[in-house]
Amino acid sequence: MQEENFFDDSKKAVEKYLEDRILLLKLQSVEKISVLVSLMFTGLLLALLAFFVLFFISIMGGYYFAALTGSLFLGFGIVAAIYIILLILVAVLGKKHLTVFITNLVIKIFFDQNADDNGTK
Repeated sequence: MQEENFFDDSKKAVEKYLEDRILLLKLQSVEKISVLVSLMFTGLLLALLAFFVLFFISIMGGYYFAALTGSLFLGFGIVAAIYIILLILVAVLGKKHLTVFITNLVIKIFFDQNADDNGTK
């Protein structure tokens, strides 16, 4: 009788432990995903604001170069050429460097909390 109670209690304790462990993993996953989403949202907001700043600076640059060259077409053409050069640089260099940076950032977000939990940080 006592042996049966021991095994029943042990089984219940193991089931409770597994349920608690699964809940902990879910909570840790939600926390990491929420940090990632908040960083993505902040990055998107900053990118949008940077776009507007760059847009208006580009218009100013187009009119500045138009005043220097005497042609509105050439002024905005110079600004467009600058953007084409930047686009080529980002296309060539961005895949190598930007992809590695973003991958490392996501890995750091997902594994940084585990270092805190284990006390190794």
